[in-house]
Amino acid sequence: MGTDGDVVELPEKEWQRILDVNLKGVFLCCKYAIPAMKKSGGGSIVNIASTAAFVGGSVSCVYPASKAGVVALSKSTALRYAHNNIRVNCVCPGHVDTALTYTLKDPEVKAALIRKYPLGRLGAPEEIANAVLFLASDEASFITGTELIVDGGYTAQ
Repeated sequence: MGTDGDVVELPEKEWQRILDVNLKGVFLCCKYAIPAMKKSGGGSIVNIASTAAFVGGSVSCVYPASKAGVVALSKSTALRYAHNNIRVNCVCPGHVDTALTYTLKDPEVKAALIRKYPLGRLGAPEEIANAVLFLASDEASFITGTELIVDGGYTAQ
C-alpha cells in the first residue's frame, strides 16, 4: 500500500494512515501471535516488506519508510524471541503482476518497468507465496532475523 507524495507534499494524516496499515498492522500481528506461539513451544512469523525498504522511491516517501520499518521490526523481534523458538523473517517482493499494481495500466509504463528487472518480467503472486511457505517451513529452521528478497534481480543491480 503506497501513496504519492514527498515529505513536503504528503499530508501528515496520509503518512499516519500508511504507517498504520503497513507497519502498525505487522506490529499488532506479532504482538498477538507471539504469546500463543510461546505457549505452544514456538513458531514462525513471516512478515511482508518490499524491495522499497532498500531502494526507496522517488514517488512516495512513506511507503519505503513503512517497509523499512517492517524489516527492522522483524529483525528486532527475531532477536528478542529466538530463545522461545520463535523465528521471525520477512519477504521483500519486487513488483508483482497483480491487479493492485496500478501503474501498469499503461502498456508503455509496464514495459519500462519490466526492463528494470534482469529476469525480464515481474513476479507472480505464487512466487511470493512460495518464499513465504519456505520461511515458515521446517526447511528454514535455522533462518531467523533475515529478509528474503524476491525481485528477479532488481536490487542486485
